[in-house]
Amino acid sequence: MSPVLPIVTLVVAGYLSGSLLGAVWVCRALGRRDPRYAGSRNPGFSNVLRVHGAVPAALTLTVDAVKAMPVLWVAQREALPLWIQGAIGLSVLVGHSYPAWDRGRGGKAVASAFGVLLMIATPVAWVCALCWALLAWRSRTAAVASLAAALLAPLASYWLVREATPVVSVFSALVLVRHAWNIRRLGHGGEPGLSHTSREGDVRPPEE
Repeated sequence: MSPVLPIVTLVVAGYLSGSLLGAVWVCRALGRRDPRYAGSRNPGFSNVLRVHGAVPAALTLTVDAVKAMPVLWVAQREALPLWIQGAIGLSVLVGHSYPAWDRGRGGKAVASAFGVLLMIATPVAWVCALCWALLAWRSRTAAVASLAAALLAPLASYWLVREATPVVSVFSALVLVRHAWNIRRLGHGGEPGLSHTSREGDVRPPEE
């Protein structure tokens, strides 16, 4: 059998697993309002934290980080080259950012990128996570922390896992593209803070 078919299968599986948005499934399981219709309407960790609090947000972060791991574990078990693992990881991030349903409006892929990096460039994942945590604590703004971590990732990769730098750079570019609207809002001082507001009915325009 041609090796192309299993690789394509893994890429498709990666996209489909990425499309399973943790924020939506966690809030549905907990009986909370769909985050796509509350707050900033972004189905990700920061919006779930602002609308529903720390526990749903932590569960969302966990689901979005872990969902890339099974398909990447299969790729590593098959000893596929790093660039193919990167393509599979990218398919997870694309699925999370542009799911086939809900008109392609997904999340910002930060937590999913962390999960992918844990599998293919583990030291880079932890360096970026530390950067994100410190800046989120200092600035109280998820977008600032995410943008800084995305910019740091290729540099950290070049230092720690040099062979993964091209792949990590593509991941970073996707995260930066997904934050284009946040960059504009930061320039105008309109980016919401990273805190629980308890206002489920407060609906803002979508961040995408």
